[in-house]
Amino acid sequence: MKALILIDLQNDFGPGGMAEISGSGQAIAVANHLMEKFGCVAAVRDWHPANHLSFAANHPWRKPWQIIESHGLPQLLWPMHCVQNTFGAEMAIALRQEKIDRHFFKGTDPDMDSYGGFFDNAHLNDSGLASYLHERGIEELYLLGFPLEFGVKQTALDGLALGFRVRIVEDACPAMEEGEGAGALEEIIGHGGVLVRWNDI
Repeated sequence: MKALILIDLQNDFGPGGMAEISGSGQAIAVANHLMEKFGCVAAVRDWHPANHLSFAANHPWRKPWQIIESHGLPQLLWPMHCVQNTFGAEMAIALRQEKIDRHFFKGTDPDMDSYGGFFDNAHLNDSGLASYLHERGIEELYLLGFPLEFGVKQTALDGLALGFRVRIVEDACPAMEEGEGAGALEEIIGHGGVLVRWNDI
């Protein structure tokens, strides 16, 4: 069986959001179309506390997009986004949310970032997504969302490592930076992921 995994389709990454990604509106429209074709649809969502370590505002003299070190890992600093219980953290306005079977929240630990839908960045905590998919008999994942080089890439790599077949809906996974997106796709393919176009599904 197959499942559609929606990654970070939230207001702050969408049109007009705090971390708006070019092409996000198109990805949301594709998601609305594709959800009709899947018996299982799960949404992965950023759900940050306001004091999250990834926010540049929480580090004196730091600016968004600078890199620090945290827990032995490089940590990109972001503008505040997808803060719990705010409009920016809600699913995108244009998204047909009634088709989503279950939501999985990430980035909830103020001291650890979490790009992927399965684990935090240090692979210390499990979101429960893998168990949910196994219980549903899911073996193949179609990933759609943004940003490609962060949430989509890490979810894909972890999914492959867990033994799922992973398909990337490449024309509905916009990147923050075009060059970084191409590199992310190469890495996913190198680990066994497959690229598909949305109108071929």
